[in-house]
Formats: sequence, C-alpha cells, structure tokens
Amino acid sequence: MESGTKRLTEKIKEKLPVTGPQAASACELVKWYCYHTNTHGCRRIVVSRGRLRRAAWVILTFSTVGIIFWQCALLIISYYTASVTITVQFQEITFPAVTICNINPYRYNATRHLFEKLDQETLIAIKELYHFTDGPNNSQVKTLSKIATNSKNDILFQNIPLLQIELVDQEHSIVTDLITKKQYKIDGTVKIKLFENMNTQPQAKMVGFKLCDKNNDENATCAIYTFNSGITAIQEWYRLHYLNIMAHVPHETKLQMSYPADDLIFSCLFDGRPCDSRNFSLMHHPLHGNCFTFNGGENGIILRTITGGHENGLKMILHVDENEYNPYLVTSMGAKIVIHDQNEQPFVEDMGIEIRTATETAMGLDMTVLERLSRPYSDCTVDGVDVPVTNLYNKTYSLQMCLHSCFQMEMVHSCGCAHYTKPLPPQAEYCDYTKYPGWISCYYRLHNQFIQEQLVCQKTCRPACHSKEWTMTISGAEWPPSPSEEWILRLLSWEKGLHGNRTLRKNELASLGIFYKDLNQRNISETAANNIVTLLSNFGGQLGLWMSCSVICIIEIVEVFFFDMFLIVARKGVQAVRKWWQKEQEELPPTISIAAHGAPFYISDEDPPTFNSALQLPRPPCHDTFPPTYETLRIRSSFIPGTSTMESCSH
Repeated sequence: MESGTKRLTEKIKEKLPVTGPQAASACELVKWYCYHTNTHGCRRIVVSRGRLRRAAWVILTFSTVGIIFWQCALLIISYYTASVTITVQFQEITFPAVTICNINPYRYNATRHLFEKLDQETLIAIKELYHFTDGPNNSQVKTLSKIATNSKNDILFQNIPLLQIELVDQEHSIVTDLITKKQYKIDGTVKIKLFENMNTQPQAKMVGFKLCDKNNDENATCAIYTFNSGITAIQEWYRLHYLNIMAHVPHETKLQMSYPADDLIFSCLFDGRPCDSRNFSLMHHPLHGNCFTFNGGENGIILRTITGGHENGLKMILHVDENEYNPYLVTSMGAKIVIHDQNEQPFVEDMGIEIRTATETAMGLDMTVLERLSRPYSDCTVDGVDVPVTNLYNKTYSLQMCLHSCFQMEMVHSCGCAHYTKPLPPQAEYCDYTKYPGWISCYYRLHNQFIQEQLVCQKTCRPACHSKEWTMTISGAEWPPSPSEEWILRLLSWEKGLHGNRTLRKNELASLGIFYKDLNQRNISETAANNIVTLLSNFGGQLGLWMSCSVICIIEIVEVFFFDMFLIVARKGVQAVRKWWQKEQEELPPTISIAAHGAPFYISDEDPPTFNSALQLPRPPCHDTFPPTYETLRIRSSFIPGTSTMESCSH
C-alpha cells in the first residue's frame, strides 16, 4: 500500500509545473530557468529542435558568456587608470626662488690655519708623484712648498695614507706611501672596480689610499681604493680630510669664514627695479658655504612677474674672488644656480647649474605644474606622511629630500655617525676619524650600495604627487666685451670701495639673467578615467550587447543559481543523511527478551537499567476490551474448578 502511494505522488509531481527551489533536482531547476528566463540564448537551447541547431545555440551562448567575462575583466583591470590633461594658461606667474652659491665654499685666507698641514702633505705628495719642483705661478703654493720642505717628517694623517701602487708581476705589487716614502709588498692582483661586475686592467702605476674599518691594528679589515687618474685620487683624498676637519668647526665660525652677500652679489635688478643683498636670505651649505636665496618667501612675500622676455626678470652681477679659492678642494671657478619652489630644499650638489666667469649667462624659464593621482592610481605621496623616513630638511616633501634623509639615517644606523654634507639627525654627531676611525670605509660601502639600489631608500622613498618644474634654456656670451671692459671694471671697483687699491678682473665676474620666456603656465594633471557610474554603465552595455541581459536578469541568475540551487543541494544532503541514519539504525543487532507477561521487548548491550529507568521500559500490550468468548473456553473452564472464565487486565 505504501509503495503504491509513493508512486502515485511521484506521478502527480511530474505533472505539476516546476517553480524555483521547489524543483526536485538541480537538473529540473536549470530546465525551469531556461524555459522562463529573458536571456534568449538559454531558452533557445531547450526549445530548439534538432541536435545541430541545439549544439549551435550552446556554442553561441557559451561564447557570448565568455566574451562578457573577458570584457568585464578588462573593465575591472582598467578601472584604476588615469587620463592626462595638459592645459596652458596665460597669466601672471609666480617667480621662482633662485639660490646662488660660490663654487668655492670658504675664503682661503680665513681657513688657512685649518688646512695648513693638509696642504703641506698634499703638496709633498704631488711633488713626489709628478716630480715637479716649481708649481703654478701662485704665491700660496710657493709658500706651502717652502713649509713642506722643512716639514716632511711631520705627518698628521697617518690613518688614511696616500699611496702609489706599482705592479711588479701578476701576483705581487709594491706600495709606496707618498708622504713617508715607506715601501712594502702586497700579494694579490690589483684591480680597479668601476661598475658592478665590470673591472678594468690594472695600470703599471696607480694612485690611491688605504681605508680600514677600524684603527690600524691586527683585527682591522683594510682595502686600497685606486683611481685611474692621480688628480682624482688626490682630490678625493683631500676631500675626505676636509670633511673630517670641518666637522669640528662651529656653525657660527663657518658662517664668518664664508663669503658675505655683499661680496658675492655686486648688483641686482628685478623687473627693472633695483634690489640688493637685503632681498636675499642666507642658507649655509656644507660644500658651498654661504648660499643666498632670492624670493625665498621667508617674510611671507612672494614676487610675481607680469612680463616675460630677456629684459625682465632677475639680473645680477656676481663676484667670485679667485684669490680666495682653495687650490686643492675645487678645480673650477664660477657660481652655482638652483631654480626651485619656495617650499622646496635647493639641492645644490645635485641640481646646481654652473655658470662661467667672464660670461653673460641668460636662463629662459618655462614652468610646468605636475599633479598626479595618489594610490591606487600611482605610487606617489601627497605630503610624505605615509613615507617612513624622517624629514631632516624641514621643507616640503620631495623625492630628493627623502633619498638624502634616508641615506643619512642609514649612515647613522650602520656607521654610528652622520655624514658632514647632510643635516644632522637628532642625538647624532658628525663623523671624524679621531672618534670613528672606520667611518670612511663604512661610507664608501653604503654609497656603493646606494648607487646600486641595494639600500632600502629607493624602495621606501616615493615621488611627490604635486611638484613644479622649470625647463631652462641657457645661452651665453662674452662679458664684458673688450671695448667696454675697462670702464665697467673700473666702475665696479669704485662702487665696491676699492678706490684704486685693486682693479677687478673679468675672470672673477659673471653676469646672470633669469627670466620667463613667456607667461604660459603648463599644467599637467591626472584625472580618474573611470568611476563607479561609468563602470556600471559599461557592464550593462556588455551584458545587453552579448546576452540581451538587464539588471533584473542578473538578479534572477543570482536567485536561481545561488539561493535556489543551494536549497536543493541542502535538501538533498539532509535527505541523504536521514537515509544513512535510518539504515544504520536498521542494521543494529537487537537482543530479544521476554517480559513477565510474555511480551517481547529489546534490551541493548549496555549495563542493566536502574529502578527508575526500568519503570520507563516498554510494557506489554494491554487491551481494555474483553476477549471473545468461545465455546471451547467455556467447556475447558467447566472442567477446572476455582477458575474464572474472564480475567481482567491489571494496569
């Protein structure tokens, strides 16, 4: 009877329409969806007659679905893209800040007492290396030569000796100390390392110096740094000693030893109006001494220009006194110019442009304002707060500032002291080999890693999202010309109060003009190419083009293939678990026992029940109705005395 009812129920279900999650299986749900969906491709698959036509619709439908996924993936990938907009505005433009430095940092007469012994040893090394007896026609060099002749045994800097390396064969070399003239032999092949994984063949004679990571003791690790040119080796050796000496000089003393503004800037005009040293602010640079910035905005006033062209802008006459130049520290004469924004740090050693003396230099400017989008569009930073590098310059964030600050912090962390050419971090002190004998070797190692981008600085520092750039067109002409040379030099000498004591020479003067070529400000800005509205519109266009779908169709797909399919799978799972459980219960082997009244019941293999649990055991069946009276029973009862023909059931 039960099996017949089940078959009848199944036949009734087959005739009923299948609707959504009421389907008995996933196949029925998919079939129902194909009959009722608005996406025509799926419907054509089930209603088409003939295998060929149905296969064609299957291929077309799945192909369009694949195209939709491909197009939507491209839309998502290209979502974080930016479009570049270039606009040119003709307007009044802010004039940039102009920083001017003398290539020679300090007046030689003011620093002679600091570098006297260093100059003596340098001159001795040059004489021993090139065997010349009479130097250039310079009274300073002649004086040093006389002092050096009487002071050859007075060696000040024994920790960094200047050496000459002479190759004997492929396995041995003779090293000569150019100051003490001591010679010793070293084993091994000497190679000059120029770039990474690139070595040049050693020359017969080379010049270099010895650096150790500690004092010259037995446990120190030393290396000889060689150079292709003896001039380069001597300049680098002199520069290292120069940094060690200047690290001990107080800041106020260095300001007094460098050039004042009146000595560097002889005349000044801006847009035809006169200016002087009071319009310049002081900035001290470790390698260039006192530098002066025009239109730096320190007093809150930033000059603007309303007219472009060579006759406008900033015009100056600079004086670089060649008599005060250090003959070993610098080998060029002139000034360095940096064009920068008022809030940016002028990195003279990196971006400085050198101008020649006896020349009129004209710099035509074009300003470009760059606006980039930050993450996730690019890797730039808005204000540098999210860059884990301490800003040592207290200026607006820039990539150059970050790199210099990061290297200085790595220098303090690895070498224990700070490099003299960069700002001093908190709770640190500048390096000198009397207290930190291995700092130069450590600096060379870090600098080599920095150039090869092996430090963390290049990975940590990011470009700024907002920046200004000035494109310069530089031209030059001889100045002053021969017909005007005499009266210009005499007039400038008189204006500076020389009064016939000395006449200026053209080789120590330079004329400079900085101006905007035009007032066209170029703005290059990035804007987001997509937004959420555009993305949804593109999605809808792709769905409508390839599948004739709408948002309602997508919701229908989500409902059917996620929620309804989940309910079917869950129902099938519950039914499977229930059947498994019933099967497990049927396979359990029961133990049959006979109760006191003869009714069978089951007792498990567990421990015997207690009294309370025994009361809950199943009782034998009991009927309230009387059993039928048979004649045979009456006959039997009549033969058995003392028995009753009817027994009651005790409850």
